[in-house]
Amino acid sequence: MVSGYTAAADPDTTAKALGKEMPISPKYAREVVGMIRGMKVETARKALEDVIAKKRPVPLKRYNKRVSHKPGVGPGRYPVKAAKHILGILNSAASNAEFKGLEVSNMAISTISVSRGRTIPGHMPRAHGRATPWNQETVNLEIIIQEVE
Repeated sequence: MVSGYTAAADPDTTAKALGKEMPISPKYAREVVGMIRGMKVETARKALEDVIAKKRPVPLKRYNKRVSHKPGVGPGRYPVKAAKHILGILNSAASNAEFKGLEVSNMAISTISVSRGRTIPGHMPRAHGRATPWNQETVNLEIIIQEVE
C-alpha cells in the first residue's frame, strides 16, 4: 500500500501532513524547508511568521549567485509565498497531532521534504506572433512531526 510519504512513522508518537501541487517555487521551498528542518513546531512557526513579515531572511545555500547579503545570514531572501504555504502545512500537521491527543508544545519536525510537482504548462505572447513558455512550477511537501523529550 502506498501512503504517499517518503518516511515510515510510528502513528502513536507522530503526526503527518501532506501538501500536493502547491503553486510555489521549488527552489525557494527547498531553502525554506532547509531552514526549519529539525526545529520544534513553535520555533518553526515563529521563524516562518518572521519570514512572512520580512523580519528574518532565509539563508540561500544553493541558489545564491548575485544575491545580496542580509545581516547575520549571508546571502538570503524573503520568500513570502513559499513560507505561507509551508506554514499552512505545518499548522495542519500540528492540528492532526492535537486531534490524536498529542502535546504539540513538545513536538519537533522529524521529517520534512520537498519534491517537484507537475508543471502546469502555459505561454506568454511575444512580438511578431511568437510565444514563450510561461509554465507554473508546483511543489509536493510532506511534514512529519514527532514528540521529543
